[in-house]
Amino acid sequence: MPVYNFKKLTVVPPAKDFIDIILSKTQRKTPTVVHRGYAISRIRQFYMRKVKYTQQNWHEKLSTILDDFPRVDDIHPFYADLLNVLYDKDHYKLALGQLNTARNLIDKLTKDYVRLMKYADSLYRCKTLKRAALGRMCTLMKKQNPSLQYLEQVGNTCPDSPPSIPTRKKQNPSLQYLEQVRQHMSRLPTIDPNTRTLLVCGYPNVGKSSFMNKVTRADVEVQPYAFTTKSLFVGHTDYKYLRWQVIDTPGILDRPLEDRNTIEMQSITALAHLRACVLYVVDISEQCGYSLKQQASLFHSISPLFANKPLMVVCNKTDVTSLASLSEEDKELVRGMHAVTCKDEFGNIQSDLDASLEAVPTMSTLTEVSVSQVKALACEKLLSSRVEMKLKGRGASEALNRIHVALPAPRDGAARPPVIPQALEQVRTLREGPGGERRRTERDLQEEHGGAGVYSADFRKNYMLEKDEWKYDIMPEILDGHNVLDFIDPDIEAKLDELQREEDELQRQAELAGGMDMEDDDELDEDDKKMLAEIKLRKRKIVVAHRVKKTNANNAPMVPRKHDKDRRSTVKDMKAHMDSMGIDSSAAVERARTRSVSRGRKRARDDAEDGDEMMTEEEKRGRSLAKKERSRSRVRSPTPGSGIKDEAQAKKVLKMADGAQFKRNKAARRGEGDRHVPDLKPKHLFSGKRGIGKTDRR
Repeated sequence: MPVYNFKKLTVVPPAKDFIDIILSKTQRKTPTVVHRGYAISRIRQFYMRKVKYTQQNWHEKLSTILDDFPRVDDIHPFYADLLNVLYDKDHYKLALGQLNTARNLIDKLTKDYVRLMKYADSLYRCKTLKRAALGRMCTLMKKQNPSLQYLEQVGNTCPDSPPSIPTRKKQNPSLQYLEQVRQHMSRLPTIDPNTRTLLVCGYPNVGKSSFMNKVTRADVEVQPYAFTTKSLFVGHTDYKYLRWQVIDTPGILDRPLEDRNTIEMQSITALAHLRACVLYVVDISEQCGYSLKQQASLFHSISPLFANKPLMVVCNKTDVTSLASLSEEDKELVRGMHAVTCKDEFGNIQSDLDASLEAVPTMSTLTEVSVSQVKALACEKLLSSRVEMKLKGRGASEALNRIHVALPAPRDGAARPPVIPQALEQVRTLREGPGGERRRTERDLQEEHGGAGVYSADFRKNYMLEKDEWKYDIMPEILDGHNVLDFIDPDIEAKLDELQREEDELQRQAELAGGMDMEDDDELDEDDKKMLAEIKLRKRKIVVAHRVKKTNANNAPMVPRKHDKDRRSTVKDMKAHMDSMGIDSSAAVERARTRSVSRGRKRARDDAEDGDEMMTEEEKRGRSLAKKERSRSRVRSPTPGSGIKDEAQAKKVLKMADGAQFKRNKAARRGEGDRHVPDLKPKHLFSGKRGIGKTDRR
């Protein structure tokens, strides 16, 4: 049978929220625009779609709720009885039945109104029928509100206090009830009825929760008053590499079954349906407020629930009162309870069990004395019981019937001793005789040749090849599927030496040729050397000029060719044009001439350099001194209109600009030079619901 996870049940909303969810979804997922000018068939289809879509949503939501909640007849009897104890099985079934009826009524109502809508002759009549259909659906769900709220409360409230069952004064309390059930069930512990389980029971305040806290990782509240534990608590422990489930039950009082409350009935339900080893805890110190006689009376009254289960009577609080210090009457009560645990299903005491008082397990949960021994004893008792039940079952007998154990019988009286090969007999004789020889192993060879870390084992000596001399051949190395040895030239060393000699010879010849060129330079006379120097200088100047021109070519201001195809935009034309309009052109002409000075000076400097070749040494020296003085006195003026007074300020401006740009570049921000195409109509703002008949893609 399946084990349900009650923590994943679907939330059951109240009727008002349920209606808002369905109607808002209908409004969002269906068309909203219709005009009276449309064809009547189109108007009918518009409103029929809304009614059908609303009915579909109601059907899906209600079906999810009905499918998630467990069916009492399909789950384990333990869960079925627990539902009956906590929530009243009749009310639970009635609430689910009312929701199922509401779902069927909504489906039938939708069919009726869609049929009427087919005969509506105007937009007004279609709209009226739609409103009536949706209104009747909502009215049906409003009547289910109390039951839905109750089921939600059951899943979320504390499991110690089950929800109160709504009275019949409320009309159709299905939604309210189911919501309370869901809230309470979500807080129930997950109990597996079929796994290995230890069930701790007894009077209140006898040490059940303390025992569970010691043997498991659970943390159950322990207080010095009765009924601290008001519901079932589950912990897990390990024994023999298996996971065990330990269940702490609320305390039980010795009274008739009909007088027991919901808290006690949870323990009775667990004892009745779980296949577990039952540990009945007895407080021999009587500090719990109940005497040994009352505890023994409760044990015998609920003993029918222990049938076919391994049972243990554990005496707790031995740190206060030992078992030997009890009175004879109390010892007899404890012995009588222990004797019940030693009886088989026919009421006879089992021969392998000790029914004496000394065999009663004792422990102290305060000092943790013998707690682990009690746990181990209970686990072993449950394991043996489960094995016995499996052997008694039909499955074990069927498996044993398929197993056949063959026991061969001798066919005659002839002796058949074992046959040992003669070679093996000889080896044994040599080994066991005086001065016997023993086969040398790899360890012996290792010790003879330097020990571990020095000796290298020879793995090739045991190769089984056609010829023994092949054992130590060089193993081929494979690269890209080819044997490397196939591409190795045996004369590679000689060829490399020959290539080296040829290279040395070529290098020697090159050095000789270079020496001849140097000798040719030495043979030049004074005029030839001077001419050669002038040629090299001229060549160097041409290269430098070309580089400067190439660097500054794009920085020279000029009018684009499309605006001045005939190259008529000169300073002279500009001055004439501005004079004709009565504008003073002196400043513009002066600025244009200052911008063009550099080119004229460059040409003059080049001409001067050409003329320097014809000047004497004294003239050259004087001219260079004049240039130096003029260069010292002349200070480069900033560009007019730039707002920068000197070179230092210009450098500072460049440095500040670079600093401002650095942060933006580091953050990968968009700058003023980046290309940006603005999105004037963002799609998430301008793409909405499509109207009737609008099928183009957005």
